[in-house]
Amino acid sequence: MAGGWRLLAADFAMSFMWVWSSVLNKIFVHKILGYGPHDLDAQIVRFALSILNMFFFALMVKATKGGAYNPLSLLSAAFTGDFSNFLFTLGARVPAQVVGAIYGVRLILSTFPGIGRGPVLNVGIAKGALTEGLLTFCIVFISLGLARKVKDSFFMKTWISSLSKLSLHTLGADLTGGCMNPASVMGWAFANGEHITKEHLVVYWLAPVQATFAAVWVFGILARGKNEEKSVAAKKDATKLKSAD
Repeated sequence: MAGGWRLLAADFAMSFMWVWSSVLNKIFVHKILGYGPHDLDAQIVRFALSILNMFFFALMVKATKGGAYNPLSLLSAAFTGDFSNFLFTLGARVPAQVVGAIYGVRLILSTFPGIGRGPVLNVGIAKGALTEGLLTFCIVFISLGLARKVKDSFFMKTWISSLSKLSLHTLGADLTGGCMNPASVMGWAFANGEHITKEHLVVYWLAPVQATFAAVWVFGILARGKNEEKSVAAKKDATKLKSAD
């Protein structure tokens, strides 16, 4: 039980810090350094800071022994775990992340009034849901592959994951915000009174959750197929060795 409370506290704190990190990045680049919103130098600095930020949060995950700031990373693991773990994730950890994001955004808006309104949907619901779904499918699939293939190299795993997230975010930024994080979107939507709208629920919750399940399912099929191929190859090699003897 103590471990459960520790994870809930870590999820709350990391989600709170995550919504703040993007705002502080923006303030540092545009207010302190004075770059314009469309300056190439501004984009380079923001990307560099974003990568450093993701390395910091990756270290936080290790330090908290499993804390997370994105419900999708929890759900991708919960879909493959036991039922009790799934219930704990869905009923406690995801809400802790959502509450952390809400309080984080509230403090942001009270500290920096008019700083922004969070992700904006600039396309229709169907196109927005497809965009967030595809982006989520890609990043979850990449994360599962990294966990399987590069699990012993923290730097390489985090580096590839960070570049992948930034690339996918850039692709979807003008359409949906390229969020791939329902909790942080909920923080801004709640502050703007838009958290129960059809657009928010379908585009930023339903589509990413379905895409996460699809990515886990497809990855499981492909991984199982490769394991079966290795097993068949191993049996063939063993048969050849026996024949040679």
